[in-house]
Amino acid sequence: MGDTGRRSSSEQCPRQEPPVMPRIALYTLVVCVLAVAAAVVSFVQGSWLGIVWVLLAGLSSNMTWYYVRRARMEAAARDTSASVTN
Repeated sequence: MGDTGRRSSSEQCPRQEPPVMPRIALYTLVVCVLAVAAAVVSFVQGSWLGIVWVLLAGLSSNMTWYYVRRARMEAAARDTSASVTN
């Protein structure tokens, strides 16, 4: 009959797990959201202190992207090294 597309048990490929956001990236994301909220509240109240909150939001946003990208690159390197050894 035709090929069912199934592999034999000896050729099982490893399951891919969904990417997990590193804990530090999650923390910086929370700081970013809270800093944006603080900036909005500060500007609504007429305080120029909101500028500091905007700067903090920008910094924490960049940190979030950095840690997410670093984790993706490490996962890709791990997958590449695993496929080379198999």
